[in-house]
Amino acid sequence: MTELVACLSTGKGTWGHVSRLIQEKPWDKVILITNEYGKENFNKDDKTEFIVINANRGISELRDEIQEKLKAIVKGTEVAVNFVSGTGKEHMALVSALLRLGVGIRFIALTKDGAQEL
Repeated sequence: MTELVACLSTGKGTWGHVSRLIQEKPWDKVILITNEYGKENFNKDDKTEFIVINANRGISELRDEIQEKLKAIVKGTEVAVNFVSGTGKEHMALVSALLRLGVGIRFIALTKDGAQEL
């Protein structure tokens, strides 16, 4: 399959969406951008890795932090990305980090017909 990169942060009910999305496809790897609370409270499987961020940092610093951590984890040339959870600042920092790494992105979400590329 491919690698899934998703924000796991704020938003009522968004953790359930991310959890079901993870289970929907046979991902090679799942990378969740989250905070300490998410790391400690989200039930992950063996294919899931956390990138713990401090969302109170400035957007440029957040982008650089995510980029540096993703560089060591992402192995493919493209990733599936989900933004159902998280804030606009987290989303912008993640997209910018992925583009700076030269990784292609495909937006994916859980729909009534299952996980689909948007």
